[in-house]
Amino acid sequence: MARITSRKPVTRLTVDDDGSTGVRRTIDTLAVEEPLEIRVGGRSLAITMRTPGHDFDLAAGFMVSEGVISTGDEFAAARYCAGATAEGLNTYNVLDVALAPGVPAPDPSLERAFYTTSSCGLCGKASIDAVRTKSQHSVLHDPLVLDPALLATFPDRLREGQDVFDKTGGLHAAALFDGATGELLVLREDVGRHNAVDKVVGWAVKEGRLPLSGTVLMVSGRASFELTQKASMAGIPMLAAVSAPSSLAVDLATELGVTIVGFLRGRSMVVYSRPDRLGAPDETARASSGDASSASSTSSGDATSASSTSPSGATRASSPVPLTIGSRP
Repeated sequence: MARITSRKPVTRLTVDDDGSTGVRRTIDTLAVEEPLEIRVGGRSLAITMRTPGHDFDLAAGFMVSEGVISTGDEFAAARYCAGATAEGLNTYNVLDVALAPGVPAPDPSLERAFYTTSSCGLCGKASIDAVRTKSQHSVLHDPLVLDPALLATFPDRLREGQDVFDKTGGLHAAALFDGATGELLVLREDVGRHNAVDKVVGWAVKEGRLPLSGTVLMVSGRASFELTQKASMAGIPMLAAVSAPSSLAVDLATELGVTIVGFLRGRSMVVYSRPDRLGAPDETARASSGDASSASSTSSGDATSASSTSPSGATRASSPVPLTIGSRP
């Protein structure tokens, strides 16, 4: 099977204080990126660029994201295709999925016009409406309420589990946490952030855990539209990221009831939707219900004047809500 990392010769340059350049030739470890063709019943569905490993999870999670399946019972089996090359070799880069009896084959409109790159999980989609796939697992009324102090521990635990990143510095990671206990359920790495999430969701498919109510999806990069959609399709009520969300991700999260937390670093975070799941008031919901004073506070953008401090020291404010755990240094 293909390797996850590869060793390549490189030239390292260093510029000294006096402006001179030092040259050293050495060997560096890189993350492998290879294509994976996903077939369903022998018919090609998509080609994605990914880091080899946990390919069955990737295929299963991808099909949840696309609305092909919604439970583990609908995913019967997967196998690498023998004779994937003209010489009859198995490259382990072509995977054929068998759906359970009675599960409809993917809609032909889902077939990608061109391959999906490792940086884009939506390439080949005809329009933005096409990716608003209806989830079978609504999170709108998920009862998850999480202590911000517990959530603040997730980035370090995610980073500690990134074994391949330690060797290459070139992989995204996604992890699933139990929102009640803080237990790390699964962690996956990949050159594509959407692939890492699909591998997490695919693990849940194989474990029969869908929908993933009461859980938190933690990602090492930003919170994009595609990752918000994937969380919704798997029934995950909270998406947390160490970087920023996009505006479209926040719009979709607000529409679907997903909590988005961005800039989760150290002891602070910014909540962009459904802050009630972190013990902060949901100003968006209050404004939409006709609370004029709340709406005025939100539109003013004065986070300082709108905020209050809980007994635990967590700052609470209108949406987006900056939360700080404890006191600032």
